[in-house]
Amino acid sequence: MKKTVLVAGGGGFIAGHLIAALRTQNVEIRAVDIKPLHEWHQLFVDVENIGASNLQELDECLEAVDGVSDIYNLACDMGGIGYIEGNKALCMLSVLINTHLLMAAREEEVDRYFYASSACVYAQDKQRSANVMGLRESDAYPADPEDGYGWEKLFSERMCRHFFEDFGLETRVARFHNIYGPYGTWNGGREKAPAAICRKIAQAVLSGHHAIEIWGDGTQTRSFCYVDDCIRGIRAIMESPYLPPLNLGSAEKVSINDLVTLVETIAGITVERKYLLNAPKGVSGRNSDNTKFRKAFGWEPSTPLLKGLRETYRWIYAEVLKESMV
Repeated sequence: MKKTVLVAGGGGFIAGHLIAALRTQNVEIRAVDIKPLHEWHQLFVDVENIGASNLQELDECLEAVDGVSDIYNLACDMGGIGYIEGNKALCMLSVLINTHLLMAAREEEVDRYFYASSACVYAQDKQRSANVMGLRESDAYPADPEDGYGWEKLFSERMCRHFFEDFGLETRVARFHNIYGPYGTWNGGREKAPAAICRKIAQAVLSGHHAIEIWGDGTQTRSFCYVDDCIRGIRAIMESPYLPPLNLGSAEKVSINDLVTLVETIAGITVERKYLLNAPKGVSGRNSDNTKFRKAFGWEPSTPLLKGLRETYRWIYAEVLKESMV
C-alpha cells in the first residue's frame, strides 16, 4: 500500500509547492487548511483536499492525522512584518496547531513529523546591524526572538524536541529565511517584501505612475530563498537523520533598496522611492549561515535572487494585470 502523508496548511504558498513535489512520489497526499478550497494558493484534483478545517482544535488534528505516516506541519497564522507586528496574539495562537498535531501524531504513531519554523526565532541583539553576519543555529539562544510570532516558533521547536526525547516521535525542524516565488501572497497585507515590491512595481508599470512606497529607509538587509530551493531543503531534512533545527535559506544578503533595484531592472523602469520611516521594518539585518546545512547535505539554497525574482515578477505582473481588468 502507498503511505499517506499529511500536509497541514496545504492551501498555503510553500505547502502548495511541496504538494506539487510530493505528487511525483509514490504517496497518497492529504492536504488540510483552515481556508476554504477556493482560497487555496494551488489546488490539485488528485489530492485529498480538506478545507475550512481549524487545526487549532485537537479533534480536527486527530481526524486529519488518521491513517497517515508522515506529517508536514506548515500551518500557521502569519504574514509579512506588518501583519506579524500587528497581530501578535493571533500569531501566538498557532502554538495550538503544533501542540495538537504533535499529540495526534503521537497517538497515531506516525513515522516522521516536519515542523516549519522561522528565522524570526533568532535573538534580536544579533540583528541590530544591516551588516549582520549569517545567523547560526546557536544564535537563537539566549532567547529573544521576534515578539509574538518568533516566540511561538521557538516554543514550538522545543515542543518538537521534547516529543522526540520523551515519546520517540521523529521530528525535524527547518528555520525558513524569507521564502518567495510564484503562487505566493502578493496583496492584502500578508505579503512579504519580494512580493510586495514586485506588486508595487507591476502596478507602476501598468499605471504609468512610476513611484512606490518603501517601509523604512531601505537599508535593512535580508536574504531571500527561492521556493524551489526551500522544497528541496524540506525533503532533504525530512528524509535525513538530522534532528536539531536547521537554517533553510539563501546566504545572498541584499538591502531592501537593492531588492527594489533588481525588480526595476526586471521591469525595465526606474521608480521614485517614497520612504515611510514610521512603517514596520523589522530587524536591521538578517542572513542565513548555511554551514551546518552544507555539511549535512552537500549543497545549499543557491538560486540567484535575480533569477528567482524574474519568475516571481512574471507571475505577480500577470496577477496584477488580471485584477486591473476586472
